[in-house]
Amino acid sequence: MDKDVSAGNSTTTVVGRLALAVTLLAFGLGYTEVIDGVTAADAMSIAQYVGGVALFVTGLLALRHGDAVNGTTFSALGALWFTWAVSSDNQVSANAAGLFLLLFALVALTLTVGAGDQLAKGTYGLFLVSLVLMAIANFADNDGLAKVGGWFAVAAGAVAWYAATAVFAQWPTVVPRRAAGRGVTATG
Repeated sequence: MDKDVSAGNSTTTVVGRLALAVTLLAFGLGYTEVIDGVTAADAMSIAQYVGGVALFVTGLLALRHGDAVNGTTFSALGALWFTWAVSSDNQVSANAAGLFLLLFALVALTLTVGAGDQLAKGTYGLFLVSLVLMAIANFADNDGLAKVGGWFAVAAGAVAWYAATAVFAQWPTVVPRRAAGRGVTATG
């Protein structure tokens, strides 16, 4: 396999983005509580196995195939999702939970800045906002802010799902740039 795989073309990229999408959608919808009887606690098993184990293994496979960016990304996210899932049942203070979410947000910030394509930047950027809002919600004991953070996670999951599906459906994966002003034509 070519070591210069473009974003979105390798199997591990698609699998990783799908696993991340499912996890973000379950996590976000749980926090929004828009579905009656579904809470963030209900997302723990998905976060543990799909977001944790599957994403981590996908990252290891990507590293094995020479894809250092996606390998590192998916392995780090998998480890953090697994940690969130197995520690959510433990009785920790709201401040400790907020601190974990802020540390998770630092990883999301790094991924946002370092992501190669627009869809990855969008996914990680929305997830970053979600984590920061949820961390602040934990520190301030504000359920409304946690719900807003949940919606950002849902949006991030939708973008991750689109990024993975676009490869199969041959949908556009970049926003075309337009000329700087009226009457300006691109050269080429």
